[in-house]
Amino acid sequence: MHRVYCVLLLALGLIGLTASCAYHYYAGNLRPMDEAVQGEGKRITDDGSVIFTAGRLEIQLRPMNDEELNRQFSVATEQGTNPYTYGRTKVFRTNRTPSRFTVFRLSVKNYAYPKVHIDPTSLYIETDNGRKYFALSFAQLKIYYRSFSLGGSGGGAASSGDRSRGMRRGGEYHIWQERQSILRRTLFADEMIFSGQEREGYIVFKTLAPDVAKLTVHIPNIAVRFDFRDQPIETLDVTTRFERDIGREYPDGRIELARK
Repeated sequence: MHRVYCVLLLALGLIGLTASCAYHYYAGNLRPMDEAVQGEGKRITDDGSVIFTAGRLEIQLRPMNDEELNRQFSVATEQGTNPYTYGRTKVFRTNRTPSRFTVFRLSVKNYAYPKVHIDPTSLYIETDNGRKYFALSFAQLKIYYRSFSLGGSGGGAASSGDRSRGMRRGGEYHIWQERQSILRRTLFADEMIFSGQEREGYIVFKTLAPDVAKLTVHIPNIAVRFDFRDQPIETLDVTTRFERDIGREYPDGRIELARK
């Protein structure tokens, strides 16, 4: 009996030790690194944007966190149609809401050139630990969300045969359409920005790995002058630097940040 009691105590101790050691990866919101590392012609604003200025051309990049995106699309968030976040959905057991994407707001003010062009899919992220992320296009996001709109089986849903042919249930099709509508309106448009115009929209990347603390966002081949065939003859490359805190978050709410 004594032996059984000891074994039970040992098992309970191991369970307690395991529980005390459990943690989730923690990642804070992205913020600009100091102006000293941003490079010439750049400044940082109070809202966390990095602004590049060349004459009267202004290019602004700002990281968007999930709380801001949920507020920006509050109705869609409550209805479960926000295409940029998981809304109010929480993961089973952890009771946490993960990030769906890494999102930046790109703003351009052109008062310097007859026209300017930025291809939103040309943007990419390079992390200080060697990772690379490329901007997602509307077509890629459409395919991503299309997979969620395929009908299932049971309860009046489409049959497995219907699903294989791409048929959708009414509610899921509505959600798919709503997400597409928001993306069309709010992604940065692949269009010319003529003199005196301003343009704003979102750039979307896959979620950053939990070990990413510092990164560079590249905006390459910004066309500012064109020949008679509308082919670029002068381009600019802009880079912006961001960082975030990373570490471990324990069940008791304690956060242990990684060493920089």
